[in-house]
Amino acid sequence: QVHLMESGGGAVQAGGSLRLSCAASKYGASIDCMGWFRQAPGKERETVATWDRDGRTTYVDSVKGRFTISKDNAKLTLYLQMNSLKPEDTAMYYCASSYDKYCSRGTYVYWGQGTQVTVSS
Repeated sequence: QVHLMESGGGAVQAGGSLRLSCAASKYGASIDCMGWFRQAPGKERETVATWDRDGRTTYVDSVKGRFTISKDNAKLTLYLQMNSLKPEDTAMYYCASSYDKYCSRGTYVYWGQGTQVTVSS
């Protein structure tokens, strides 16, 4: 079992930046695919960005050009650099991992507790 712990959330004004981190407790196939997700009150959970075993990335359209996902395998840490933040980015952000090495099935097994991001206008 892998434990994931997010950090880096907070409150910022529109146009600001935050960097989220997600530290995994151990290395292995269970973290081949990792992703960032968010859920705002009253809305469904949304996949924000993913990173597969080969380092290929995907982004939801609403964050393209503003957010960057990256992973440091040596530190077992996934990052989400968020720039030009907008009030609509306000949500609880979660990281998750999957054995699905190319992130093709959307089957995430391990989830972190989440970190809150609040963007004010």
